[in-house]
Amino acid sequence: MTTKLSPGDPAPDFTLPDADGKETTLSDLRGQKVIVYFYPAASTPGCTTQACDFRDNLSSLKGAGYSVLGISPDQPAKQKRFRDEKNVNYPLLCDPSRTTLDAYGAYGEKQLYGKTVTGVIRSTFVIDQDGTIEQAQYNVKATGHVAKLRKDLGLD
Repeated sequence: MTTKLSPGDPAPDFTLPDADGKETTLSDLRGQKVIVYFYPAASTPGCTTQACDFRDNLSSLKGAGYSVLGISPDQPAKQKRFRDEKNVNYPLLCDPSRTTLDAYGAYGEKQLYGKTVTGVIRSTFVIDQDGTIEQAQYNVKATGHVAKLRKDLGLD
């Protein structure tokens, strides 16, 4: 059973490489608000929609004080191709060991086309300046998620 995080929980710290192999550590971002989202695989239709929605809304999210990090179990080379092809303008981090995915409860059993499978649970977390989970959203839809998140954050 996957342990899910809730608002008020401390955000599990992580250090993961980005598409260029440069490491990003969550605790290094203390003092700013961070949106961390987990997605199953780079370059798939739903993940592309979601990544491009975050890309297209990044300036307004940054204007409201939020940084964005996308995390999938992909290797850096795949993330780099995805980032470059889709002009993703925020870090895409790599978690092939799924350690961070597990820590956030973003890997486990889920429903896919009516079947129970084990995999990445599309999830988004809003982390405050102190490293505390403000919002934990599991099983989010790729399409329309960023618009809903903006509304949840009071940005619309």
